[in-house]
Order: sequence, then C-alpha cells, then structure tokens
Amino acid sequence: MTQDELKQAVAKAAADYVAANVPPGSIVGVGTGSTANFFIDELAKIKDRVAATVASSEATKKRLEGHGIKVLDLNEVSRMPVYVDGADEITAKLEMVKGGGGALTREKIVAAVADRFVCVCDQSKLVGTLGSFPLPVEVIPMARAYVAREVEKLGGQPKLREGFVTDNGNLILDVHGLAITDPAGFETRLNQIVGVVTNGLFACRGADLLLLATPDGVRSMTR
Repeated sequence: MTQDELKQAVAKAAADYVAANVPPGSIVGVGTGSTANFFIDELAKIKDRVAATVASSEATKKRLEGHGIKVLDLNEVSRMPVYVDGADEITAKLEMVKGGGGALTREKIVAAVADRFVCVCDQSKLVGTLGSFPLPVEVIPMARAYVAREVEKLGGQPKLREGFVTDNGNLILDVHGLAITDPAGFETRLNQIVGVVTNGLFACRGADLLLLATPDGVRSMTR
C-alpha cells in the first residue's frame, strides 16, 4: 500500500470510531495535516451525526467548511468528546511530536479541551525514541534568537522555518539533533523558556488511542 492509501484507511477507521463512540449531535475537534485532511473527507460522509467541529488551523477550518461542516470557535465550546489528529512521530506510550504543519499551539489547545485524543498515523510514524523528526517550537518573533541560544544549551540545533508564520503570527524553530528520552520533562523544560509559546511535544497530554495504519490493516493501541 502507498502512504496515501494507509492514510486513507486510518482516516476511515477514525470516522468509524466517531460514528460508533461519539454521541450524535456532538462537537468533534479536528487536527491539521495530510492525514487529518483525509479524516475530514471521511467525516463529511457522516456530517449529519456531528453538530459542529472545532478546527486546529485556518487550513482545517477552510476544508471543513468546504464540506459544509459547521466550525465553531473554541471559546464557544465547553466540552468536546473527541479530538482527531495525526502526528509526525509517536511512541508506544502515545507520546508525540507534532507541528510539522506549524499548527502545534492550536492543536495543543484543542486537544486540552477534548475528553479523548485519537491519533491517526501510518506505521512509519511509530518510533522507539522521539527526536528524529525535528521538534517544532513556536516562538514570539522578538525572542527568536534568545530562544535559539537557550535551546542550543539543551543540546538541540534550532533552525528557523524560513518564510513561515503561524496562524498566531509567530515563528517556528525546528530543533534538530535530539534524542528525547524524557518527553514530558523536556516538554515542560522547553515551555519554561521565556518567549516560547509552546513546543511540539505532546507528552504531558499524549494521545489516548492510536489508530495505526499498516499493510495488514489498522491497529488500535492505547496507553
């Protein structure tokens, strides 16, 4: 199977999960990225079961609305049973690196509101140790150089994502050269650097369920 075929399979499995486990008339959180886009297309097939969605990026909002799916501002939502999103890397403990698409801050906020985080990935994203994929760190523009120096002290090699501005008007430093053996601890440490909005480690609040696409079918994994 091609990678797109794997993404399509896991997106369908996620839509089936929503149909089977989320009460009709609920609000569904939707992530950002290529696998999330496949999920949006599948969600459109059952959109009558969903009252509305919350989008983690402007791109996701546009795709949802293109399917005629209502999108709410998160401030209008007090409870959301599920958030569905992909990951750039994920471990068997369901700790993740996210933010390859630059939407990590909004993804982390929407995930925080959801009762359950369902991660959808193909098998290439499952790793033993996080860090091979450069870790995105969203920074306030004036703090870019300072944050880069502080990240270097922690052993990382930060590189500015050229020509990119987040939906929040900030910059992304992609940190190379890491082997993250304590994801929750490192997530907290990075977030304590002044000028960091947040980083792409989702370990303090990891996924609750991983739907993992393989050539033999979609596997379910929990912590």
